[in-house]
Amino acid sequence: MQGLIDRTFRLLEVLLVGLLVCMVVMVFGNVVLRYGFNSGITVSEELSRYFFVWLTFIGAVVTFRERAHLGVETLVGIFPRAGQLISMILSDLIILLCCVVFFWGTWKQYPINATMTAPVTGLPLSYVFGIGFFTAGGIGLITLARILRALTGRITEDEIRLFAGHGTSEIREHAE
Repeated sequence: MQGLIDRTFRLLEVLLVGLLVCMVVMVFGNVVLRYGFNSGITVSEELSRYFFVWLTFIGAVVTFRERAHLGVETLVGIFPRAGQLISMILSDLIILLCCVVFFWGTWKQYPINATMTAPVTGLPLSYVFGIGFFTAGGIGLITLARILRALTGRITEDEIRLFAGHGTSEIREHAE
């Protein structure tokens, strides 16, 4: 199962690179066309904006899985292991609540976006803003799995140390 999850996230990383490359090509191409030939491709302006939205929201899920989001560990770092574990669970419950609110908001907004279309491409805006389902669901599932591992005692010491703000170099030293 872990191999399938790893491959899925690897595919997401490839998708992120693809979106970024397409954005760069479209924006750079439009700049060259505007300044060099006094023209441009209108579709590329719109698609590059949408790609940026998708890049941001897909990237948030990938970054969350890698625990690369910013955190404030000053207080948590001084707690004993039990305090760090409790803080992790409370933090994850708050994150899960935010995911539920985000998913619910996307759900309520979806019918409105489905009836609106993009001005140039004619794409339903639900394709653009529907990415909220993926982000809320992805981060929510990762968080729920971490909560379940913490409550069943299957959370690793390295995960707790990362949450408490100890870097990966410290974790490697601790393992040796």
